[in-house]
Amino acid sequence: MKNIWEDRNFSPMLLFECEKPFNSSDYLFEVKFDGVRALIFVNRNNIYIQSRNKKNLTSLFPELCSIKNLVKNNVIFDGEIVSFKDGKPSFSELAKRIRVKNKFRIISLSEEEPVVFVVFDILYEDKDLTKLPLVDRKRILDKYRENENFIKSKVIDYEGVKLFNSVKKLGLEGIVAKYKNGIYHINKRTDDFIKIKNIKCEEFLIGGYELKKNDILSLSIGEYVDEKFHFVGKVSIGKKVSIYEKVLKSRDSKNYFCDFSEDIFYVKPTLKCTVEYLERTKNGYLRHPVFRNG
Repeated sequence: MKNIWEDRNFSPMLLFECEKPFNSSDYLFEVKFDGVRALIFVNRNNIYIQSRNKKNLTSLFPELCSIKNLVKNNVIFDGEIVSFKDGKPSFSELAKRIRVKNKFRIISLSEEEPVVFVVFDILYEDKDLTKLPLVDRKRILDKYRENENFIKSKVIDYEGVKLFNSVKKLGLEGIVAKYKNGIYHINKRTDDFIKIKNIKCEEFLIGGYELKKNDILSLSIGEYVDEKFHFVGKVSIGKKVSIYEKVLKSRDSKNYFCDFSEDIFYVKPTLKCTVEYLERTKNGYLRHPVFRNG
């Protein structure tokens, strides 16, 4: 087998998804942080930050160089790069950091709005640890101290439902259930890691649509705020969806959106649709919107 410290051409273990939280003595439960998944390759002298898509993120987050002071060996950490705003993870704040390319601006933001690496696994400590059970890897990880940029994910035993309900009240993204005796599966998605998302659900009005390939309709949806119709995002539907024909039969109309203008077929916003999503951005747009039929 290749040395994962030297050959870094691999992706982190990915998660299956489950709709409902559960309790189990076979699993550990953690909060799912809304950020950017990353592997950090670090020793006393060097740090390399790699995204799940194998992109080099090192130059974007100079504040994470402080992690070098926490290790004595060659170490690979797995975790999430997170921006916090008002005490909660904010992906929109993190997205701003990712888009910045100017070196001096990056340094300035790293001091003004530093990110945190929430670490939840360790894959390497002078030797490959991926064949060890999760509980053993957690014990090794526990010995590393935290600092303002490096925080260990807190673990709850058995009570997944209780943790999920707490996360829901706080409006966080969800939880992750992890099989205690599971090894670390590089480049794979397995049910040893299971995510349970805190999905939000609302009704919105359809203000227009575009006919795509394979008869897919891309719906432009919005809501009225202070008597103005605001765009919140797009969702796609297929022919089997009950509202499909009603949308196609809608009369051509002016554009009712006050903040959206594209070359689409506009309709009067009278038809409603139910949409699930993770959160709203600062501009009110929906993150990961999905049409819910029925």
